[in-house]
Amino acid sequence: MSILSEAQAKAILDKVIALSTADEVSAQVGGGITGNVRFARNDISTSGIVDEAELAVQVAFGKRIGTATINQFDDASLERVMRRAEDLAKLAPENPEFMPAVAKQTYRATDTFSEATAALTAEARAKIAEASILPCRERNLVAAGFLEDGQTFFAHANSNGNFGYQRSTVADYTCTVRTEDGRGSGWVASNVKDVAQFDAANDIQIAMRKAAASADARALEPGKYTVILEPAAASGLISFMMNFFDARSADEGRSFLSKQGGGNKIGEQIMDPRVNIYTDPWDPTVPTLPWDGDGLPRERTKIIDAGKVANLQYSRYWANKQGKPETAGWGNTIMEGGTKSTAELIAGTERGILVTRTWYIRMVDPQTVLLTGLTRDGTFYIENGQLMYPIKNFRFNESPVIMLNNIEELGRSVRVEDGSIMVPPMKVRDFTFTSLSDAV
Repeated sequence: MSILSEAQAKAILDKVIALSTADEVSAQVGGGITGNVRFARNDISTSGIVDEAELAVQVAFGKRIGTATINQFDDASLERVMRRAEDLAKLAPENPEFMPAVAKQTYRATDTFSEATAALTAEARAKIAEASILPCRERNLVAAGFLEDGQTFFAHANSNGNFGYQRSTVADYTCTVRTEDGRGSGWVASNVKDVAQFDAANDIQIAMRKAAASADARALEPGKYTVILEPAAASGLISFMMNFFDARSADEGRSFLSKQGGGNKIGEQIMDPRVNIYTDPWDPTVPTLPWDGDGLPRERTKIIDAGKVANLQYSRYWANKQGKPETAGWGNTIMEGGTKSTAELIAGTERGILVTRTWYIRMVDPQTVLLTGLTRDGTFYIENGQLMYPIKNFRFNESPVIMLNNIEELGRSVRVEDGSIMVPPMKVRDFTFTSLSDAV
């Protein structure tokens, strides 16, 4: 199945909606062509292309909902998927939180598509793998990584006349480099809309340097330290925290944003005044679709403004229940930073620890967003602005809310590996390491 054009997608959606006898119907069709190459032990191991598309139909009889999916779009298949969805709806209990389909909306397109990425070939993927492998072979290091790129389309429509269509591209690359004896490890990742912005030959040098430098790690006593978190390390904690910016969980007392005695903390100071976080579907670095899962148009929205809670996410049901205006769910997260690079933050640090990456992050306490996880792939002791020696990895217990109250300095924000978040490297004080880890 090739990428459907806007006209082709709309024709399918219009046809399937017209088949419904329900009170209302929503449908969406999406898919894409995804290519990949995997390498390990300094050799390419697998490569492939996945070409797929799927149609999902949701119908409602009153507050009874039925959903069905299919990956064939001939007339008989469209009839079959509609009847299946309607049969399921008639059997379903009423949904007390049912919300009717949105009215017709107006969307302003976002820049989510790159011709260069859409045109990436198997030969080009092999060249990227080669650029990762050959330098490691020459330095007696071992590379393992994965590149996945693709172009996708997504279209949605409903019986109220709403319709939206957009194409997107992404190239996602990760690579771990180890010393031959396995005692040193370095890691690098890149996620871009436009593959022209990605240079594997340059990125692999970072992972190689960290792998070579991180062997013979020394043990440092667990405790509270000043740390410099690289963007990939900071994003793991911050993206976890953003899951709690939900108005309902805050209003119901289930969140760190719940107010004692009821309500939420909108307008309250909860972080350092230098913390500014917002969402913007038109951001050129992390663009996202101009609508959310319900079809509501997304807007640029402040989330944290000078350390104060500016907005929470209201689902359509909760907005209606609380008498609030309906607002779209956020599609990306952007944290403002400064102008310095990670290297410049290191140069200005008297003593501290550099953390390349945080991993295996899990929740400890939702009321404080206390998280636990591990450092890995390059952790170093800093003294007088220099990386002095590698140290063994730690387990940490830390809340990103507390962390963002302990900021010393913020660097320049960059897009990180999941493609929907921009965060800066950051220097923070009193970061809590609780034990050592033998992982490299």
